[in-house]
Amino acid sequence: MGIKWDEFFVTGDPLIFASQIGIALTLVGALAGLTYFKKWNYLWSEWFTTVDHKKIGIMYILVGVVMFLRGGIDGLMMKGQTAVPENDFLNAQHYNEVFTTHGVIMILFVAMPLLIGLMNFVIPLQIGARDVAFPQLNALSFWLTVSGAALFNISFIIGGSPDAGWTSYFPLAGKEFSPGIGNNFYAVALQIAGAGTLMTGINFVVTVLKMRTKGMTLMKMPMFTWTSFITSIIIVASFPIFTVALALMTFDRTFGTHFFTISGGGMDMLWANLFWLWGHPEVYIVVLPAFGMLSDIISTFARKTLYGYKSMVISIVMISVLSMLVWVHHFFTMGNSAGVNSFFSITTMAIAIPTGVKVFNWLFTMRKGRIKFTTAMLWALAFVPNFVIGGVTGVMLAMAAADYQYHNTLFLVAHFHYVLIPGVVFPIFAGLYFWWPKMFGYMLNEKIGKWHFWLFVVGFNVTFMPMFFLGLDGAVRRAYTYSAETGFGPLMMISAVGSVILAAGFAALVYNIYWSARNADRNIGNDPWDARTLEWATATPVQHYNFASLPEVTKLDAFWHMKKNNQLQPLSEDEIEEIHLPSNTWIPIYMGVVFGISGFLLVFEWTIAAGVAAIGILAGLAFRSFDYDEGFHVHKDEIFETESKWRKGANKGVKNHVS
Repeated sequence: MGIKWDEFFVTGDPLIFASQIGIALTLVGALAGLTYFKKWNYLWSEWFTTVDHKKIGIMYILVGVVMFLRGGIDGLMMKGQTAVPENDFLNAQHYNEVFTTHGVIMILFVAMPLLIGLMNFVIPLQIGARDVAFPQLNALSFWLTVSGAALFNISFIIGGSPDAGWTSYFPLAGKEFSPGIGNNFYAVALQIAGAGTLMTGINFVVTVLKMRTKGMTLMKMPMFTWTSFITSIIIVASFPIFTVALALMTFDRTFGTHFFTISGGGMDMLWANLFWLWGHPEVYIVVLPAFGMLSDIISTFARKTLYGYKSMVISIVMISVLSMLVWVHHFFTMGNSAGVNSFFSITTMAIAIPTGVKVFNWLFTMRKGRIKFTTAMLWALAFVPNFVIGGVTGVMLAMAAADYQYHNTLFLVAHFHYVLIPGVVFPIFAGLYFWWPKMFGYMLNEKIGKWHFWLFVVGFNVTFMPMFFLGLDGAVRRAYTYSAETGFGPLMMISAVGSVILAAGFAALVYNIYWSARNADRNIGNDPWDARTLEWATATPVQHYNFASLPEVTKLDAFWHMKKNNQLQPLSEDEIEEIHLPSNTWIPIYMGVVFGISGFLLVFEWTIAAGVAAIGILAGLAFRSFDYDEGFHVHKDEIFETESKWRKGANKGVKNHVS
């Protein structure tokens, strides 16, 4: 096992020591605060045991925001290190750990939770459903994600962080070159979180296929629902591949097998192929829902039906198919034949066609539209030019011959960030500003939101645009330092300054959340944006049963047509029926805890103890199998009272936020 007990806690680095003290004080403060204000029962009954898709969505978003802080600090540390030549702010090992955790956290514990959080909150409402198809499974997905995120993050202070990059290539990630337990955290934590994501994919496929309200055919679904549906299919297709790859990695590192170790007759390229068979579809898993959000937001604030709806749907399907056929472009330089490289060059470039169709459709939607420049719309507008830069440089990288020049340079890093930040982070911000009123009953402040927007967008471009030129000049990625003679210093400094501006933009968002929670107007009605889809047809914030009676859909943009054709009639008491909902349950959070304990023991290669802890997992499954709780009914009186209250205030004294 080779664990040195005196190295159980990471020591010897003042930055980590200060962080350990900070984490300990924060935990003590949080526990003391919850106890003093007697909030434990509230948290347990209202949040920790909930199966309500809306609350689970909000908890996903909270996890994503917290992880954004962690991943962002990693990014700032990297920029601080490379701001000047031959800097010694971080040593080589610490830098390796920081860029590894930055990549993993930003992809898997920021982008995924934020997107799945918005999917959870919005999709059942957009299709006129009361919840997802499997509410308990949904809660289990969330708690497994939390368990995986917690396990991955404690590597920072216990045992040591993984240091082989977010791709964790073999043989570097094997025991021969990475003998510590850092990469065990990678294998086990991502396995647990990945299981939760796979369950989410299955859940949303079934939800969209089986839970749509009357009249909502597939071709009448809002675009965010469409992209989330296709994304869920990609999750179901690709995450089992990653599950297998991580299991084989665990066997190699913990039980001495040799699937990927060359010295034992294994094949390191097997890992590269399995990883990218999951890894490239993963890019579209995070980008496609973001495309759907932008489609709904642009349509709302341009006051027009989305241009080319059918071509948008076809484009999404084409992208999802092609996403599974391009993985080799991540290792053009690793010895493939010219024929193989040519095939994957063509499939990679082909993705630009359906993506281009979508970009032109967004532009045509805005053409002659009466555009409202809300903060959400600004993010959508900024997405187009910035994402196009990422897309065009992607086509450059898709040319296998040219890739030999760009590969492993900062040009690739710049391209990657120009795809994922405008393509995922900008839409997530747009989605948060857009759906925040529906979640909490008040809006984020638009003035602070514009500070957030401008600081973040300017900071993003100042950070990553210089990296294109640095890469073309030969600056390699994953290098913790460089000499002054390279001449990289000035552009590296500009990039570092940009990252500080970028961080200031994120800080503005955090301040906006705080300010708006305390001061924002609560009298906003149920439809503050004059929106088009069904989630705006019910109360703000949404009551636990979603709709008093399930709406019937006849057209695309159903709510918009209901409003324009005066089809929104007062709710009659005779129409109300009792509503059946699932009960809260402790099993999902219990499963998250025992998965975390078992995973922690497996990370340290205490296999017998991990096996004993895994009995707790079986116990949880047994409890669930014999759980005969059939839920509860919301009575007519409660429904009528709730509906009367919000419907009475829906049109009285409500501010119009878009005209």
